[in-house]
Amino acid sequence: MIKRVLLLLARIFFRHRANNTAALKTPGPVLLLSNHASWLDWLFLGVHLDDDWRFVTSIETAQTSWLHRFIMVNRRTFPIEVASPYAVKRMAEFLEKGGRLVLFPEGRLSRTGALMKLFDGTGFLIFKTRAKVITAHLRGAQRVPFSPHPGWRRLFTPVTAHFSNALDAPHPGNVSTSAARTMLTAWLRDTMVRQHFDVESEFGPRHLLDAIVETACRRPGFEVLRDTTRQRLTYRRLLVGTRLLAEQWRQLLLAETPRVGVLLPNVNATPVTILSLWASGHIPALLNYSTGTPVMLKCCELAGLRQIITSRAFLQRAKIDPSPFAQAGIELVYLDDVRQRIPSFRRLVTLLASILDRSLGLSGSAFRSGTDETAVILFTSGSEGLPKGVELSHGNLLANLRQLLAVLDIVDTDRFFNALPLFHSFGVMAGIVAPLVRGISCFLYPSPLHYRIVPTLVYDLNCTVMFGTPTFLNGYARKAHPYDFRTVRLLVAGAEKLQESTFLTYARKFGVRILEGYGATECSPVVCINSPLEPRAGSVGRFVPGLEWRLEPMDGVPVGGRLLVRGPNVMRGYLNADANAKFQALGGWYDTGDIVNVDADGFAFILGRLKRFAKISGEMVSLTAVEDALAGAFPQFGLRCQVAVVAVPDDEKGERLIAASNESKLTLEDLRTVIRGKGFSNLCVPRELRFVKEIPKLGTGKINHRELASLVGRTEPPTTTSSPQPISIG
Repeated sequence: MIKRVLLLLARIFFRHRANNTAALKTPGPVLLLSNHASWLDWLFLGVHLDDDWRFVTSIETAQTSWLHRFIMVNRRTFPIEVASPYAVKRMAEFLEKGGRLVLFPEGRLSRTGALMKLFDGTGFLIFKTRAKVITAHLRGAQRVPFSPHPGWRRLFTPVTAHFSNALDAPHPGNVSTSAARTMLTAWLRDTMVRQHFDVESEFGPRHLLDAIVETACRRPGFEVLRDTTRQRLTYRRLLVGTRLLAEQWRQLLLAETPRVGVLLPNVNATPVTILSLWASGHIPALLNYSTGTPVMLKCCELAGLRQIITSRAFLQRAKIDPSPFAQAGIELVYLDDVRQRIPSFRRLVTLLASILDRSLGLSGSAFRSGTDETAVILFTSGSEGLPKGVELSHGNLLANLRQLLAVLDIVDTDRFFNALPLFHSFGVMAGIVAPLVRGISCFLYPSPLHYRIVPTLVYDLNCTVMFGTPTFLNGYARKAHPYDFRTVRLLVAGAEKLQESTFLTYARKFGVRILEGYGATECSPVVCINSPLEPRAGSVGRFVPGLEWRLEPMDGVPVGGRLLVRGPNVMRGYLNADANAKFQALGGWYDTGDIVNVDADGFAFILGRLKRFAKISGEMVSLTAVEDALAGAFPQFGLRCQVAVVAVPDDEKGERLIAASNESKLTLEDLRTVIRGKGFSNLCVPRELRFVKEIPKLGTGKINHRELASLVGRTEPPTTTSSPQPISIG
């Protein structure tokens, strides 16, 4: 009777429901292991358990008050002294007699809402008893009033319990007890992280606009976006702007061509424009203005764009001539003009309507067909060729966000700083999808190249989460004060290889650890990432949950192989017919074109792109490895000194390496000393050194190797390859 009353109360106050409760009938020995987000977790689990289940509780915590003692010491609990070495022994004896225990492997309440570290005593218990394991995920428990989560909490927030089937833990084999405990704890964490992702994917919204509206309805007055104008955009204003613009797009945009170009910088208007295009049934194609007008026109042709949404003020500041677009038959739709078309009365009515209906009719299936609908079209960086058009669906982007939230401890009080361009997949995730869906305040800055201004803004705004490429982070490190990044607790780097010198500079000068990740536009974009719980220096982290991977052996590469991935975050396909045919032929697998090695713990190490390997005297040489060896090796020239390497044909050895640097005082002998000092063979030593005023870069900060190779190819080779003096390139 008491259990029925408690279940009724849970359903009234928290709309509580449970999934797969049949697994709880598994006979002992069995362990039920759950995340721990609130003081009411015992209620959300206990109302579904038979009387012989026992909750493991702490005797020390039970002494806090009479209420603690009443709840934590009774016939349904298994009190232990946490600090006692005999605690695990007592639990093991209980399980070996066929007992069933409920245990919170974190050993404490989560302060982030996400899974915190697991104590390896749980792994030891599984190893000693061979008990079956049922994992549980309490979705929404961090939102109840009895949670230490620093974000918003309220009554009547839904909390659901999701139970896995009874699992047999893998047998660690003939290893020591300590190694077995570590292995099984890691297995348990991977299982619980994967369950977190699976539950959110199954029961969360399937469309980005639905997910954003759901968050907005909970916190309509929350300031979610701000830009350089210091204009504060709350969720209510965001949805009002989305609704008003969507009405305009239905009148101004061509119904027969759903794809619409977006040519805008990192300002509040850009996310509003993208959301309004979704609401009106259009697909935004985000154009990379850093590539120049000719490349943008090729992208427009590839995507079949007939209209582009832009701003006169932006075109003027970016010095983009609109006439080539008009000559190509592309209409420019100016936001400046569209705003003037909206009557003040209509704005007021929509704002008042948002008080009565927070969603403004933007949620539901009125405008969309499903999770596989294309959300955005992005164009690859084109570092080694012309850009390819990538179709990412709403399901792709939502899956990648949920993969990240399962491994990173993002909290409501975090403040994002994003200067990465929104036409790049990394920028889309960090500047639009993550903050708007998760409900995190985000500051949008239009250029990552303002190395003195960006650190000052991070300091002024007290930002806690920051994103960047190693090239941009190097620029900030040169100009920033040691106190500028005092509030930054998560600094995520991607898009290119993180050099050890950059990592150490941030650790020593700012006291910030850079979390390196790896991804691709085709993967929405994150494939691997280091987390605060599982960091490994030199690697790009472990694969995100729900993503399959395999390595294909490559001739001349003794360790690792060519990486292919498949999962819910992998794109729908390419706009380019030939590239899309190759992708579809792989049956959902995406060939990254990168040579990767994965260690025994699942951490990935990028050896280089396949296209960035040279075959010299029959041996495969990684140009990326040579660049990594040279990066930061010349502190006497400062952080600005950069060296890039390209390969050119050679009649005698097949190919030869040419180094290019922006430091004119650097000599070929300096390069040889470093390369040989780090144990590389003579094949890895560049045969020439050429000077460039600036290493060519893409808008994302990556080295533009195609342009660099073109620069090198336009110069005459030196009379002798042993000359210590670099050759100047224009």
